[in-house]
Amino acid sequence: MNYSVAMVSLGCPKNQVDAEQMLYTLKEAGFTIGSAEADADAIIINTCGFIEDAKAEAIENILEAARYKSEGKCKALIVTGCLAERYRDDVTEEIPEVDVVVGIGANKNIAEIVKDAIEGNKANRYGEKDELDLDAPRVLGGYPFTAYIKVADGCNNCCTYCAIPQIRGKMRSRTIESIVDEAKTLANQGVKELIVVAQDTTAYGQDIYGKSELPRLLKELCKIESIRWIRTLYTYPDKITDELLQTVASEDKLVKYFDIPLQHVNGNILKKMNRKGDVKSLMALIQKIRDNVPGVILRTTFITGFPGESEEEFTELHEFVKKAKFDRLGCFAYSPEENTPAAEFPNQVDEQTKQDRMELIMNDQQTISAIKNEEKVGIETTAIIEGYDDYIRCYFGRTEFDAPEIDGKIFFTSHSPLKIGDFVKVRINDCLEYDLLGEVAE
Repeated sequence: MNYSVAMVSLGCPKNQVDAEQMLYTLKEAGFTIGSAEADADAIIINTCGFIEDAKAEAIENILEAARYKSEGKCKALIVTGCLAERYRDDVTEEIPEVDVVVGIGANKNIAEIVKDAIEGNKANRYGEKDELDLDAPRVLGGYPFTAYIKVADGCNNCCTYCAIPQIRGKMRSRTIESIVDEAKTLANQGVKELIVVAQDTTAYGQDIYGKSELPRLLKELCKIESIRWIRTLYTYPDKITDELLQTVASEDKLVKYFDIPLQHVNGNILKKMNRKGDVKSLMALIQKIRDNVPGVILRTTFITGFPGESEEEFTELHEFVKKAKFDRLGCFAYSPEENTPAAEFPNQVDEQTKQDRMELIMNDQQTISAIKNEEKVGIETTAIIEGYDDYIRCYFGRTEFDAPEIDGKIFFTSHSPLKIGDFVKVRINDCLEYDLLGEVAE
């Protein structure tokens, strides 16, 4: 057997980890991985199915890959990931170009499934959600110096707008020992930045240790000598403890960066979302984080147009954004998802209003971001080098205050050649709304 496989992985970092684990399984089974789609015997689309835009992107990629069944070598088009788990047989019924659908519980069998599909046995395969092996080894698919490390899968929060518990099941945490072992392996492979992820990272360990053990886990990861930066994504506001704040403040390797998906601030809307808090408590939390972690960068996400959101409730959210002045912010128009409680709520907000409200917040955030970037002009900061842009003739990378994919970049010049993956000191000379411009500090 000398079959080749191309994979396109969509969606969040957690889905990327699943993709990397499947690639390892395929490689160990003798497949050639990383082929161009036109040259691959099988193409895997590892999908996201969280919101409508993600589903549309998945379908677009599936249909794009399908043309290689006639124009290329492709004998099997396989769909994995959240869309596959959520819709199962509906995928092949609605998109006949797809040969096999693989639920997340069958990921461990991906090599056998792909071989069978190429050879003509094109049967959909599923398993129990908890059969997804969280400790499986992986092949890094992105930069060799940065890696996501998934510490748990699934979610117990049951927010009324979210389908993740249906797709991924209840939260399952890995042991600290397993996570640290993987992190050491990644470090030995050259990884210098770890990004800790889960659907709710602050809930890590509650199911196996009886309480959140995120602070203890982070302290253990900080002991790995060659790891330089550790950041955590998806920290829920009601689970940010004094212990976590103290840990982030005191450990040098923990970047001073909190990603807190608030989603809204109006108490009534949050209650409908099955979330906790209100304007007063959330503003107090923001201030508490800033007081306890000097120089901290705060990122959040919000949803506009949740069912029943009145003009007054939106205004409360809008004013909060202007007052809190987040360093990083994403905003999404509410997307009703099948089989979620919120999709059946009365007083659904019309699409135009949802979009208009989202744009108002993002326009204000653009101004806030530009002002914050202007304040950085003249200072020096550390950046990790991600590449060189031949068109504008400069290097680019990220500061410790920028997560991959979702935050801005720093573009900088250097009089001498630099190595991708190295850390350098950069003097900031100018800025854009979301990106920084500078030169290597000699």
